[in-house]
Amino acid sequence: MDWKDRIIVDPAVLAGKPIIKGTRISVEFLLGLFANGWTEAQIFENYPQLKREDLQSVFSFTQNCLQDEDFVMLKKAS
Repeated sequence: MDWKDRIIVDPAVLAGKPIIKGTRISVEFLLGLFANGWTEAQIFENYPQLKREDLQSVFSFTQNCLQDEDFVMLKKAS
């Protein structure tokens, strides 16, 4: 899946956040829905303009962004 076919950045839309092409729905927003327990079915019901490929692109985009990053786990203060 080439996320570049479905995700764009337009400085004039949502302050340049990555969005699903042809919408004002951001990658960040969709990831937040999933993080809050929404299912694909709930997302499609509430945002019928989205397609399964759009959601796949969100995960492909995110994977690509994280691919070359190094992360350090911070210990919680006791």
